[in-house]
Amino acid sequence: MALPILTNAQAPLTEAITVVNEHGEIQSLNIPAERALTVYVDKQELVTLMTLGARPEQLVLGYLRNQRLVDGVDDVASVTVDWEVGAAAVHTRGGIARWQERTARRVVTTGCGQGSMFAELMEQTDALQLPSTCITQSELYSIVNQIRLMDSVYKQAGSVHGCGLFQQDRLLTFVEDVGRHNAIDTIAGWQWLQEAQTLRPVGSTGAPTQGHVFYTTGRMTSEMVIKAAQMGVAVLISRSGITHMGLTIARQLGLCTIGRATNRRFLCFSAPERLQLQPELFLALQA
Repeated sequence: MALPILTNAQAPLTEAITVVNEHGEIQSLNIPAERALTVYVDKQELVTLMTLGARPEQLVLGYLRNQRLVDGVDDVASVTVDWEVGAAAVHTRGGIARWQERTARRVVTTGCGQGSMFAELMEQTDALQLPSTCITQSELYSIVNQIRLMDSVYKQAGSVHGCGLFQQDRLLTFVEDVGRHNAIDTIAGWQWLQEAQTLRPVGSTGAPTQGHVFYTTGRMTSEMVIKAAQMGVAVLISRSGITHMGLTIARQLGLCTIGRATNRRFLCFSAPERLQLQPELFLALQA
């Protein structure tokens, strides 16, 4: 499988500024960067993403994957990011079939005001098949604790979302961005490259990977649920809640959604059969 040629155009993640506090004192702090990245595919403008800029090439790959505009990572010849002009140039090996038709209708989602999904993709959720992944309560607690202890942009500057992909409770990769939709797309791009390098096609283009669990700091919307399912993820965890459409799709797919997961507390909204409860873990802390 031919992997795409990628630049490595990571931009600074934070900016140092001065502010005036409630006492009239001047102090310094860091805030997250936010920059526009316009994506061109074979010289045709596709979308402008507002991003932190941590892994822009993987973000672009994941966006193409989650919008199902390309069938495999080997369909992409290269992704070149140039921050001086705020553009990502994607060159495919054979073009994108039915370009006008597939990009004509968009659904603007609740992804921090930036998310969008092509309508054709929304109509294909019934075809998604998930693996038989389950999670134990102890693994859930381990994931939440790992995220809590992580050295992150959020701890330095706030105002960003974080997403992590786990193999059961073993962290595989963690990404932060100004929008949770960008963070999950970046992880989808990273996962795609990993699958190609190990010749293990999974997710929407093959047999789903067992044991993949996804964590997000943001709410579980329909967009997040669909994108997780396309990645072969059957367990989605959030420290926030879930929307009605997100819940409807999760139940339809049999995807386990666990929200308001902080410390030792959580709520399982869908597919509780995928969660192995261990109530003694919580009771032990109350003793």
